[in-house]
Amino acid sequence: MNTSLLRIRLETAQDVVVARRRARELAAGLGFSALDQTRVASAVSEIARNAFDYAGGGEVTFALQDERSCQALAVEVSDRGPGVRELEAVLDGTYRSPGGMGLGIVGSRRLMDRFEIRTGAGAGTTVTMARLLPQERGEVRGAELERIVRELYVHDPQRESLDEVQQQNRELVSTLDELRERQEELTRLAEELEATNRGVVALYAELDERAEELRRADLMKTRFLSNMSHELRTPLSSIRALATLLLNRLDGDLSEEQERQVRLILSSAENLGETVNDLLDLAKIEAGKTEVVPAWFDPADLFAALRTMLTPLLDRPHVSLEFASTASLPRLYTDEPKLTQILRNFVSNALKYTESGHIRVGAQCDGGDGPAESGCITFFVADTGIGIAHEHHQIIFEEFGQVQNRLQQRVKGTGLGLPLCRKLAALLGGEVGVESEPGVGSTFRVSVPVRFAALEESEPETSGDATP
Repeated sequence: MNTSLLRIRLETAQDVVVARRRARELAAGLGFSALDQTRVASAVSEIARNAFDYAGGGEVTFALQDERSCQALAVEVSDRGPGVRELEAVLDGTYRSPGGMGLGIVGSRRLMDRFEIRTGAGAGTTVTMARLLPQERGEVRGAELERIVRELYVHDPQRESLDEVQQQNRELVSTLDELRERQEELTRLAEELEATNRGVVALYAELDERAEELRRADLMKTRFLSNMSHELRTPLSSIRALATLLLNRLDGDLSEEQERQVRLILSSAENLGETVNDLLDLAKIEAGKTEVVPAWFDPADLFAALRTMLTPLLDRPHVSLEFASTASLPRLYTDEPKLTQILRNFVSNALKYTESGHIRVGAQCDGGDGPAESGCITFFVADTGIGIAHEHHQIIFEEFGQVQNRLQQRVKGTGLGLPLCRKLAALLGGEVGVESEPGVGSTFRVSVPVRFAALEESEPETSGDATP
């Protein structure tokens, strides 16, 4: 709903000044700030001047507009002129007329909350614009609205013209002063930004330097692990060989206590040998010297080898080692020794941390609806051991990361097995994961593609007969 406030005919240049003055006074009466008063007055002045200059005159109508829960000062400037040519170019700011009409329309549009132009060749132009009343200003009704309108007619038109020119000068001076302050602020911000940029450049240089230092340190670590692993293998082989000679009684009989001690030496040497092998494998992977050698094989053969390899390690009568059926699984084309190493580590850990119950080794195909060779196989090792808290699931796959538990004193380890499994799985194009809960048990998984991604183009021809 619109409540008409004032109508001004634009017949002389002075009427344009009066329209600007009335716009300011209405904005002030309706509670607009000084800055918003200037915005409204400037927009009305620009559009009214366009109507007078290009159409020879027109009419300005002011109204109070009620919309839902808000009010707005609405202004309509209409004329019977030739219309606005190239309106789209005017509104997007690309059109410039000799008199500056395009700039006036674009500038006014930015000053108001709503702005609309209706125009046609020979049919004149109507510009409708509005500015929302401040939210802190209550609704304007009845007597208050009448008072605001009545005060518009108590001024001398001649005097008003001079006052309006003076007011425009003051606004211009204020705007120029504000622009100067903004310019100074922009200059200061530019200087701060330049200083910040210099700091960022220096920081990036320092980060690059630190990254290079870390790269060199990582390379030195890899070389150290590789060299130390090779150096340790020779004396370990000697220790194992000598212990075996003693146990075989090649140098004479051993007492029961001597045999027990020699067996401890041999067991410790074998454990240390496994740690050295893990260190060497990690070093080779990090150095990029580990190659994947894929070949076709049957999961049943893999499980058979694991059963033969791991059953002798089962030294607890209350723990059973079970292997699930592989009848529904396709043949795989991947690096069998590396996959075997991953599963052996999983089962070895399960044997260490399962005091009673069972350890189950199985696999399932995740191929979906596509060909079997396009999917993945997930191998799992599930146990009924002590379990791992959820917050430690990520730690156990980090190098030298170990979780303290009640079996820690009896079960020794370096925290290298699971990180090695993670890196080996990545080499095979797969990933590892764990599901575990304290007191319930753990399930370690490794998912690998049925067909290794780096398969050569010629491979299907040479091994196609073996493919299911």
